[in-house]
This record gives sequence, C-alpha cells and structure tokens, in this order.
Amino acid sequence: MSWIVLIASGVLEAVWATALGKAAGFTRLWPTVIFGTGLVASMAGLAFAMREISTGTAYAIWVGIGASLTVLYAMIFGGEPLSVLKLLLVAGIVGCVIGLKLLD
Repeated sequence: MSWIVLIASGVLEAVWATALGKAAGFTRLWPTVIFGTGLVASMAGLAFAMREISTGTAYAIWVGIGASLTVLYAMIFGGEPLSVLKLLLVAGIVGCVIGLKLLD
C-alpha cells in the first residue's frame, strides 16, 4: 500500500508544481487552489509512505516521479522545448526510480 501511495504522491507533486507555475505568483485563484490542495495531499502521501519505506528511497522516488511528469507535461502542453536528449535524460530518471523500487 505504501508504494501505491508514494507513486500517487509523486504524481501529485507534478500537479502542484505545474499549478504553481500557472498561479502567476498566487494571483490566479484556481491554479493557487490546485497548488495548495496538491501540495498538502502530496506531502501527506509522502509522509504516509515513509512509515514503511526508507526516507532516502521514498524521497528520491517521489522527486523522480514528480520531476519526470512535470517535464513531460511541460514538453507536451507548456511550450518546453522537446529534444531527444531531454527524453533520454527523463528516461534515465524513470530508470533510476524503477531501480530503487527493485532494490527495496
């Protein structure tokens, strides 16, 4: 159960990070609400998962999932330049996340 919650929390990290970028310094209501809600839910899920998963592993996986999804979202919808090198580097992050899960 902790792993499922950790993965969901990593997805929520991408949600709040993207919303933060769209909140325009907290001047736009709905992105700000999504940011706050996503942040609290993401942190709560990380805290829950860390009861059974070591801190270093849980944090690295949480950040890896969030960072990868945030970059992919920005490349698809947000005007982030797309390149083969960026995709390979994101794939490397995903590979490291999978490796940490397999080692745990």
